[in-house]
Amino acid sequence: MQQAAPASRPDLRPSAVQTTAAPAVQPAAPTGFEGYKRVLAARALREGVRPQTVQNYVYSTRLNQRAIDLDKGPQNISYSNTISPFAPYRREHVTPSLIARGQDRYSRYYQHLTAMQARYGVDPAVMMAIYGHETSYGSFTGGFDLLDVLASLAYDGRRRELFESEFVGALKLLDIGVGRGRLKGSYAGATGYPQFMPTVALRLRADGDGDGYADLWNNEEDGLASIGNYLRDAGWKPNVPWGVAVQVPATLNRAAIRSTLRPQRCPRVYQRHSRWLTMREWRGLGLLPVRATLPDNELATLIEPDGPGQTAYLLTTNYRAILDYNCSNFYALSVGLLADAIARR
Repeated sequence: MQQAAPASRPDLRPSAVQTTAAPAVQPAAPTGFEGYKRVLAARALREGVRPQTVQNYVYSTRLNQRAIDLDKGPQNISYSNTISPFAPYRREHVTPSLIARGQDRYSRYYQHLTAMQARYGVDPAVMMAIYGHETSYGSFTGGFDLLDVLASLAYDGRRRELFESEFVGALKLLDIGVGRGRLKGSYAGATGYPQFMPTVALRLRADGDGDGYADLWNNEEDGLASIGNYLRDAGWKPNVPWGVAVQVPATLNRAAIRSTLRPQRCPRVYQRHSRWLTMREWRGLGLLPVRATLPDNELATLIEPDGPGQTAYLLTTNYRAILDYNCSNFYALSVGLLADAIARR
């Protein structure tokens, strides 16, 4: 009987083994803040930032949790309809020191300020008061790195569009020659003597001394001119005060002068303002100016920041221009009062 041939054995030599190459392992895409830098870089390139600027400065940004925490503010705050009085804020922000230093600078830069008034139509004392209020006349402009805080606040996401736009604006400042070391400021991204956000600095920076360059970080004349340019852009009306202090009679019917306007921007600020009436109409209601007054036909709105029975103010449209700079009644009132003290009026 013929025997069956033995089954062939597999060839196990290394050269004969069939292998399938494993797919190459792709590195995982960066996530979190590192991944978000790619989003910022792509937007910056789309909006015209130079590729070299993007390469040099976007990927080196660092997450600043401190800025995020400060922007969120204290936790567990419950807001009520009770409004704090203005008097304590005024004592802290219209101080003898700010007045004296403002008067000194007002005298020193008077010729420059009057030239800026001619150019922009803005009260020079208000320019100086904003400079004093924002940075204590340049003594403190903020120590946060602008690119870090703007990237961090954009990444946080609560106001992403705003801070992404400002981050790109900061890169564009680098593109036009602003030094990287100059980009310091507040935790929210305001920078320089006027404390402008980067997009505002790009749009409204002004050359105040005629040297052909608007330096918001190292030139007070440029800083003051830029503040004047901002207020003109915000609608400042030449030769009109920001407002005047008045005494309000106890008989005033406040319900009859309540405003029915419902602005979308800063509603809690504007809800404290009355209807707009002319100065003649306010006099007819018994309001008496404490010192200065307004022309009879000038429109004004009433605010009583410390409540009935205390000093109140009739506010013109120029007060609204100050609110555009910082939408806070206490801020705008303190700027106006500091300006009056600086100009000794």
